[in-house]
Amino acid sequence: MSARPSLKAERFTESVIREMTRLAAKHRAVNLSQGFPDFAAPEEVKEAARRAITADVNQYAITWGAKSLRDAIAAKFERLYGVPVDPEREITVTCGSTEAMIAALLAILDPGDEVVVFEPFYENYGPDAILSSATPRFVRLRAPDWSFDPAELAAAFNDKTRAIIVNSPNNPTGKVFSPAELKSIADLCQKHDVVAVTDEIYEHILYDGAEHVPMATLPGMKDRTITINGMSKTYSVTGWRVGWTIAPPRVTDAIRKVHDFLTVGAAAPLQEAGALALALPDSYYSEMAAGYARRRDRLVAMVEKVGFRVHRPKGAYYVMTEIDGFGWDDDVAFARHLVEEIGVAVVPGSSFYRDPRDGRFQVRFAFCKKDTTFDEAERRLAKLGRRA
Repeated sequence: MSARPSLKAERFTESVIREMTRLAAKHRAVNLSQGFPDFAAPEEVKEAARRAITADVNQYAITWGAKSLRDAIAAKFERLYGVPVDPEREITVTCGSTEAMIAALLAILDPGDEVVVFEPFYENYGPDAILSSATPRFVRLRAPDWSFDPAELAAAFNDKTRAIIVNSPNNPTGKVFSPAELKSIADLCQKHDVVAVTDEIYEHILYDGAEHVPMATLPGMKDRTITINGMSKTYSVTGWRVGWTIAPPRVTDAIRKVHDFLTVGAAAPLQEAGALALALPDSYYSEMAAGYARRRDRLVAMVEKVGFRVHRPKGAYYVMTEIDGFGWDDDVAFARHLVEEIGVAVVPGSSFYRDPRDGRFQVRFAFCKKDTTFDEAERRLAKLGRRA
């Protein structure tokens, strides 16, 4: 018998986002596709990593995370949101929030279980459910405010539902779930005995008075929420791969076992730097959000000027746009035209939907970029015209 891929692996494709980054490099395009900052991380955070390496913090940390980082995660969560967290029994440090998500799902899902996923969705969630031997059930977020139909959400829950994934602020839409929306989700979780797995990686990147409310702070939800977060976006270190979960002790025990056999542990010196980063003053977060607000406004003005219809985000650092004004009805072909002929890389909207046809008139821009990157992107986008 010749080697063949598993049936699981046959059910999803490679990451379209990472593919667009490769195409950007190949065609020397300005990369507004993948969500990594192209500007420097905070100097004090980098210096903390250098000190840790110099001090020979180079061997395995405790599998579920260095005590200094777990203590910092617990302290920050309680300081910001008023919910105590036990760093010894409720926190697991992982290799990025990406590993945190798959470790969490593998820890709580069994074959035959179902996972509710809002769409458009970050592209990892569907494959993560499949790899966990579960079935994703999708509930639509509808533009322009990316709201969901409460009746549609309620209909997605049944006796097979084990978890719901909530990403707020949301990638790719920039939606920030309101307290009322979160309460409706929480009510369904409690009614059906479902775990909320919340991806809160963009918690500090908020605009126009939007407020981030962690699901675990809602009445009755601390013991049925797995909160996922990480250093990547807040501290501009997407390549460091330091993330974590906060979960009730019994679930944390399961996550730690899965994590141990997935990756053993995150990079030890970078965990020490994370402990310093999480103790930065509140001014760091307000200044970071203000910087991203300026970038958002510049990107929105730039793409509207050349003909994109924009859905203005309330959080995260992405802009979903409509491309119908250009005469294209295929987002993938349009994205390839942009990267190959115009020299700007974006993400096709279809990669964020179960049915690719639902995203065929959309593309996503990332605006976590410096001014010189925007300058060059603006110059290149000026060449973009309507298709005959």
